[in-house]
Amino acid sequence: MIRKTLLTLALLWMQAAALQAQVTLTGQAAARTDFELVAADSGAAVCYDAGDAAVVETAAGLFAADVARVTGREIPVVAGQELPAKTRCAVIVGTIGQSRWIDELIAAGRIDVSAIEGGWERYAVRLVDRPGHGVRKALVIAGSDRRGAAYGLLSVSRAIGVSPWYWWADAPVKHRDRLTLRVTDFTSESPSVKYRGIFINDEDWGLYRWAKENFEKELGNIGPKTYEKVCELLLRLQANYLAPAMHDATTAFYKIPENKEIADRYAIAVGSSHCEPLGLNTASEWDSKTMGEWDYVNNRAGVDRVLKERVETSAPYENVYTLALRGLHDRAMAGSEDLDARKATMQEALLAQRHILADVLDRPAEEIPQVFTPYKEVLDVYNRGLQLPDDVTIIWPDDNYGYMKRLSSPAEQKRSGRSGVYYHSSYLGRPHDYLWMNTTSPTLMYEELRKAYDSTADRVWLLNAGDIKSCEFAVDFFLAMAWDIDSFDFRRAADYRAEWMSGLLGREYFDRFREISDTFYHLAFVRKPEFMGWGYQWATDKHGKERNTDTDFSFTNYREADRRLEDYARIAGQVDALMDRMPEANKACFYQVFYYPVKACELLNRMVLRGQQNRRYATQQRAATDALAAESRMCHDSLQIITAGYNALLGGKWNHVMTMKQGFAASYFQLPELRSAQLAAQARLEIQAEGEDVMKGLRSFHMLPTFNTFLRRSYFVDVYNKGREPLQWSVSASDDWIVPSRTAGTTRTEERIEVSVDWTKVPVGDEVSGCLTIAAANGESRRVLVSVFNPASPTREELQGLYVQHNGYISIPAADFHRKRENDVIRIRPVPNLGVENTALQLGDPTLPKQNTRRREVPCVEYDFYTFEQGSVDVYTYVLPTFVISADRGYAGHEATNLETQYGVCIDEGPVMNPSTSSIEYAQIWYESVLRNCRVNKTTLHIGKPGRHTLKILCGDAGTVLQKIVLDFGGMQRSYQGPPPTRTEEVH
Repeated sequence: MIRKTLLTLALLWMQAAALQAQVTLTGQAAARTDFELVAADSGAAVCYDAGDAAVVETAAGLFAADVARVTGREIPVVAGQELPAKTRCAVIVGTIGQSRWIDELIAAGRIDVSAIEGGWERYAVRLVDRPGHGVRKALVIAGSDRRGAAYGLLSVSRAIGVSPWYWWADAPVKHRDRLTLRVTDFTSESPSVKYRGIFINDEDWGLYRWAKENFEKELGNIGPKTYEKVCELLLRLQANYLAPAMHDATTAFYKIPENKEIADRYAIAVGSSHCEPLGLNTASEWDSKTMGEWDYVNNRAGVDRVLKERVETSAPYENVYTLALRGLHDRAMAGSEDLDARKATMQEALLAQRHILADVLDRPAEEIPQVFTPYKEVLDVYNRGLQLPDDVTIIWPDDNYGYMKRLSSPAEQKRSGRSGVYYHSSYLGRPHDYLWMNTTSPTLMYEELRKAYDSTADRVWLLNAGDIKSCEFAVDFFLAMAWDIDSFDFRRAADYRAEWMSGLLGREYFDRFREISDTFYHLAFVRKPEFMGWGYQWATDKHGKERNTDTDFSFTNYREADRRLEDYARIAGQVDALMDRMPEANKACFYQVFYYPVKACELLNRMVLRGQQNRRYATQQRAATDALAAESRMCHDSLQIITAGYNALLGGKWNHVMTMKQGFAASYFQLPELRSAQLAAQARLEIQAEGEDVMKGLRSFHMLPTFNTFLRRSYFVDVYNKGREPLQWSVSASDDWIVPSRTAGTTRTEERIEVSVDWTKVPVGDEVSGCLTIAAANGESRRVLVSVFNPASPTREELQGLYVQHNGYISIPAADFHRKRENDVIRIRPVPNLGVENTALQLGDPTLPKQNTRRREVPCVEYDFYTFEQGSVDVYTYVLPTFVISADRGYAGHEATNLETQYGVCIDEGPVMNPSTSSIEYAQIWYESVLRNCRVNKTTLHIGKPGRHTLKILCGDAGTVLQKIVLDFGGMQRSYQGPPPTRTEEVH
């Protein structure tokens, strides 16, 4: 295990080193490849050409400041070739063709940069002896363009220990008296994605309030100070694209001229969201009093005039222009409900916007970066036959919940403009917001974004990053993939949060971070914290606010609510322990990036689930009812305390940035409805057996689930008090093979008894029975029936390793198959840290051709199971709710469909049924599927006779991600995640 962990760490840090331009810290200079950046008595000068791009000067200043952060010593920054006296070493940075330093070294044959000339955002790192001007040794960073030079220099900042998150996440910087670098010649590749960046959105509750009340109080809004920090972060993360905040509460980006100048100093191209044509923020910049109505049918000249003025304002700077026509405030454009009429209007608007660009910028439109995002209703218009110029990049959006709705078809993949993605790590909208905590699964992000990239989405990647705060990890991960997607696979995606946090806080924490992150993402994948209120938003016009209800997590079936609480308690305890041990300098960072997310999610889940349990207990009149109410209130209060603690970090640096009360209609964070019990004066006995979900009208006796020799599990009986005085109780068994964990006790509230079977004593038979009697000192008693399934045949050895019927169901985790069948095209691979069982199974690469599930040799996975039943069985398959990649997939016909995905389900050689992973967005099945990250499909099949059989899941649409399968013979109980696996254990 230790060797495996060390190997994993080594691979991760090798990958990180590649991002650091092959420059690493070492001890005192001892080799020709060593460079003394800061020595005992001197420091290198940072040299650039004043005639170079502004971002090179910006990067030089940032780098010098980073050296000071590490060493506490200032090093000179020189805008020319007049160096301070006695300068022995220099860091020379510049752009090929714009820097005298770089061009002279090239001309003299001292550096060879032919590999990067003319490239996009590439850089070369070289160590040069005696480069001239009295310098003994120079670390030279040559960029193919302005950003390449800046990226190369700031990669050295990472190498000396300054994280891109030193300010936004307060990543600690380790002090060093000296800085000696070991340098290996390095030439970077162009990034995987041309334009990579973030969209600041739904900022009203965090970033806006923080800027208004704290960071930019003099402005009272988001402005230049905030955008400078945003642009610096993007540059350090090797990003190049920003869509500024656009809600009407926020001052529009272009209303403050300094904003665009700051973006240019950091070489950040400015774009806009899908509803802001040519960078115009229609939500807050359109003034109907002076501009007329925002109506392209009746005010075409007015709209085009204002758009032209915007392009004239932005023209001197680098932009990616959005072609769009949507209504104000991110709504559909008012007007005709006829799609053909809408298409005609949009067609005219987009062509007019193209003409405006060509006219103002005095360039052919084909040479101007332009994007078009078919978001929500715009996709319907696009599908109606909208003609989009070939050079315009199509930005495909996800469904707001992380699943790509559409990608380029085979025909669209031939477009010169190719495509990109608009992806959400934060969202405001129906069926429910998730604005508080970023918990989107990294492996889901990788699965969906890799699929998009392989479908030509390599021009623009834009992440909806919400307020940035709480989305820090998602921003880093998204941009790291956009920079070099081939450095990732499912395993690295699953481990990347631990890798990232280890880079911030120390490699020694990697194993703990990985363990906690794995559980954290699994729990949130099953249900995001914002969705724990179990309500819908804007479900009716009469009442848009979420109305909280009980969750579907069951306290009585399969112990799933208890397991969720236990898992959260475990990782919350682990982050508590880490916080106690964390060095003081690391605590603010740790609080933000890990402690608060884990602790807050645990408290939120406990508050909701204990509230649910309290209401059930009140119905049963349990003495523990008030204690659960108190625990729920404590969690609610603790959430306020740790949120205030976040805002108070570092003397209030982040005051007002963190709140749970985000969105217009969310209620998940509110204290649940809590009830009290009316207790008897004296002790009163009552019990509840595991599996007794329905409290009244189902049966008049208590009975545990059947004990099964093939699985040999235990079940609980809760003994609870309905009175104010302590309850004395005892347990007796009818037979010596019934083994309660306790036989007597006294409780004011409740006790849980675990009941198991002594399999060495229990009789052989299909219908073995007995009972427990629970008696109270006051004479009350209750009986619990005990049923055992211990057949003479088959034996446990015969069924070893099979999935076996248990209490009327069989449960199978997708990744735990018996066999798989692949072909030359389809490879079946596990996906770690994804799915209800925490490892899912992907049936082939999503971009590969659809397979025919009727064919004999179709790729599949097989699961062997044993049943004691015959007849109909309901097979539930749990899959990721992925969409059809494109509606035009090169085939059609009455026996095939382009409209929905398909995969096959069959038993033995029986009929093949073909359920789907996809649905129409905003249909009820989509609502339910995205809230649970799972579409659950029911397929009814037939089993001819009891015995051993094989369930097969067949590859139809490549890329189907299978999470779990449950066969229900009539015994499956209500739950959210379904029953736990029923694979028989190895017999010793």
